Amino acid sequence: MSEVVIPADAVVPVVASGRQKLYRRVLKNPMAVVSLVILALVVLSAVFAGQITGWDPGRADLNDALAPPFGEHLLGADASGRDVLARLFFGARVSLIGALIALATALAIGIPTGLIAGYFQGWFDSLSSWFASLLMAMPGLIVVLALISVIGPGMVGVMVTFGALLSPGVFRLTRSGVVSVRRELYIDAAKVSGLSDYRIISRHVLGVIRAPLVIQASMIAGIAIVLQAGLEFLGVGDSSTASWGQMLSEAFSNIYVAPTMILWPGLIIGLTVGSLAIFGAALRDTVQGAEPARKTRRRKPTNEEETSTRRLDLSTAATAAVISPRDGGQEDIEPSDALLVVRDLQVGYPQPDGSTTIVVDGVSLHVDRGEVLGLVGESGSGKSQTAFSILGLLPDTGAILGGTISFAARTIASADGAAHGAAALRGRQFGYIPQEPMSNLDPSFTLGFQLVEPMRHILGLSRPAAKTKALELLDRVGIADPRRTFDAYPHEVSGGMAQRVLIAGAVACDPELLIADEPTTALDVTVQAEVLDLLRGLQRERSMGMIMVTHNFGVVADICDRVAVMQAGRLVEQADALELFDDPHNPYTRMLLSSTLEDTEPRAARSTRPVSSRGTAR
Repeated sequence: MSEVVIPADAVVPVVASGRQKLYRRVLKNPMAVVSLVILALVVLSAVFAGQITGWDPGRADLNDALAPPFGEHLLGADASGRDVLARLFFGARVSLIGALIALATALAIGIPTGLIAGYFQGWFDSLSSWFASLLMAMPGLIVVLALISVIGPGMVGVMVTFGALLSPGVFRLTRSGVVSVRRELYIDAAKVSGLSDYRIISRHVLGVIRAPLVIQASMIAGIAIVLQAGLEFLGVGDSSTASWGQMLSEAFSNIYVAPTMILWPGLIIGLTVGSLAIFGAALRDTVQGAEPARKTRRRKPTNEEETSTRRLDLSTAATAAVISPRDGGQEDIEPSDALLVVRDLQVGYPQPDGSTTIVVDGVSLHVDRGEVLGLVGESGSGKSQTAFSILGLLPDTGAILGGTISFAARTIASADGAAHGAAALRGRQFGYIPQEPMSNLDPSFTLGFQLVEPMRHILGLSRPAAKTKALELLDRVGIADPRRTFDAYPHEVSGGMAQRVLIAGAVACDPELLIADEPTTALDVTVQAEVLDLLRGLQRERSMGMIMVTHNFGVVADICDRVAVMQAGRLVEQADALELFDDPHNPYTRMLLSSTLEDTEPRAARSTRPVSSRGTAR
């Protein structure tokens, strides 16, 4: 095999340019601008508090006790005659510094440990996950109160402790993001090109998880401000320094005498925390908006480079670790934030003699966000029945006899019939691409009508807006003349074009999970390749989870990240796609592969075989 050099840093100029223009995209978001202005005013008032107001926040004058606003004291005075505005500005220093300490502590602990655990996994992953679960089980407020009784009400120690208690959330978010991208082909390509693990993590991995970390950081800062104010309100803080919590406590004790006093600290806390949340969400959306440009600006490889790269990826599959146990295939260790989780699913059909035929028996699998799972098996293996169970589309005679199906941590189907959430998710969170395109289009209506109506019903769009979006989707799925196709009836288009229309309809309402049931079976080879490229492109653009139901391992090799192999209603093997092709464990999987590959030297006949991460020859 000829040596292939993969330019892993090809996207660096694009990313750098995007970072330079990040502030411009932020300033185009009105919500971000408003929240940023409020935060800037709060910070500036804290920094220049002494120059803005001439009052000492600790100076008491009983002659001015409970002075009303808009007199000598602009916002009035408290029960001790201290200026409210001065205490408000100087108190901002305590709250902002405390929030910064808690945030820095949580990020300093959570991000590095999450990156290492998600990327390298192994014993560190197990140990750090155990510690994270232990910290999350602790009652945070009680721990902080106990600490104050031991070390005193010092702000630094209290906020460092609180930041440590918040770090498991950052750890889990970081780890799950790393786990979802560490198997991507561009990560393997970066390893092959010789980049160090540190460079891969800092450049290729960290950039993927920065958007969710932004919103997490804003939430932590807001929670820290509220917690510190709550502690001061309870009287367990440092009473020698002005703070928003102390002002709330004093105002509450005089609420019947001077009710306006409670307005000012409550207003500033609400504005600050709300602005942090809004700015974090706006910044997250801005960062995410830069990701498509990063992907679309990548250099397109030539046919020769693409073929060599695919062979190289397959030959270096030893760099990938096994996600879930493969022998037997039934145990499935899903991440805590998996999009779809199927546990011990059993589906059966009653027979006239009173018996029950089991068609799906104890299937457990999961699909992560942005992941494509291939569900493979011969006809009658139960793969379509599994997909229909997820969609809630089993025939009336079929029933789920055991197990559960959960979507986004919510149970949508179970054996007891208590949960029936799949119907409400279809067309919204669930998209479906059927096997026969012509049979799934109504010949009585135009293709445009069949695209527009679901969007009007589910998204609440007007007819013109829905038509505009439908035309954009038809153009995106590669239809040359979208307007003509929009007005056409199903019998006026080809099978490949009809399948593209169905794909457009499946993603029209922005689903989170797309289930494709043999989407290329009825198409010729050339159209099959185009449809698969289209599906992969749409799935990546929208970060959808996807289940590809197929019997064709060629389709699996082209589009899937992980593979679950089914035989006679049971899962016999689950593995990363690259590893399964390179080293199938189950005899049934090997049989399917041997019957699929054509004009290829059998693996057993290879004279040289790379060594896997398990230490065995492949």
